[in-house]
Amino acid sequence: MHANAKLSKRLADPVIARLQLRNTAIRRGGRLLFQDVCLEMQAGEACALTGPNGSGKTSLLRAVAGLVALDAGDITFGDLDPTEARGDGLHLVGHADGLKVARTAREELAFWTRWCGGGDFGAAADALELTTLLDLEVRRLSAGQRRRLALARMLAAPRTLWLLDEPLSPLDARWRDRLSQLMQTHLDGGGMILAAVHDPLPVASRSLELSA
Repeated sequence: MHANAKLSKRLADPVIARLQLRNTAIRRGGRLLFQDVCLEMQAGEACALTGPNGSGKTSLLRAVAGLVALDAGDITFGDLDPTEARGDGLHLVGHADGLKVARTAREELAFWTRWCGGGDFGAAADALELTTLLDLEVRRLSAGQRRRLALARMLAAPRTLWLLDEPLSPLDARWRDRLSQLMQTHLDGGGMILAAVHDPLPVASRSLELSA
């Protein structure tokens, strides 16, 4: 598929070649969520963050993205400056899609594509079968369609590291299978995926369990 080929080409020389978490800890609202969490990932690898609700999976993703401060430890991106890596090298798609419901799907996808440094989003819309939905307001889309719209920015503006919070919800079986193909293409092109999940990731991955 054209979108897959474009993604592989853009990631032939990954912006982020390595992600390291060393002895990380996060405290929220005075409560220690986790401590001494370590992880090292290389280009082409995926890791599933597991653990019960409240164990800090979402907070860890947000810390990697620079949106939550660590209580201890550090996060590095190989030899890259962390600000550069976060600004140009990763996507964060949260459990809440963060879409403006009064905008059309076209306006939302165009905004996020420009924000992330991409250009034409036509191939991304085709890959996720959004083309016929682009003129609808986001409020009129189903939960699954909204998730596909949120994920489309990752194809429209390719970046190395995908940070995904429950990416399979609320997709049906067909779209879970399609997302698994897109994930595998991303990994084959030198990308990385760090995902908070309850269900297993549909690609080969290691697992990092957090305890509440």
